[in-house]
Amino acid sequence: MAPTYDHPGEQAAQDPIRLLAIRDEPLSLDEVFKAVGDAAAGGTALFVGTVRNHDGGADVDELGYSCHPSAEAEMRRVAEKVVAAYPVRALAAVHRVGDLVVGDLAVVVAVSCAHRGEAFEACRKLIDDLKHEVPIWKHQKFSDGSQEWVGAC
Repeated sequence: MAPTYDHPGEQAAQDPIRLLAIRDEPLSLDEVFKAVGDAAAGGTALFVGTVRNHDGGADVDELGYSCHPSAEAEMRRVAEKVVAAYPVRALAAVHRVGDLVVGDLAVVVAVSCAHRGEAFEACRKLIDDLKHEVPIWKHQKFSDGSQEWVGAC
């Protein structure tokens, strides 16, 4: 049975995918947060992935992200799946490519929904699927001089 809506604010947003991008410049939390602003949303969940100083027991000095030319199209496909599965009011995702250092923002995603639980669930699904399905690769450089390529985010 199709849902019924008691208030116009409960109806689906016209285009809930507000921002999708892969960028070679620093990411902005404010830009992503503003992109998912919606008067009918009671909950907004935001995830920020940063470059950490270690991985697998080794010290990380820096890393670089690269992507396949289809990466933005794959981001859209993932976003559309999330919008189809959850009552999303607005969704945004940006991922960084290029050389990054410890502390830099690597990925920022946000989802707004009428309720917080839905926003948390949709945001978790969005980042998990981006990590597993979008062709973005990480090249880590360790303090001991070794390197490693890691598939996807």
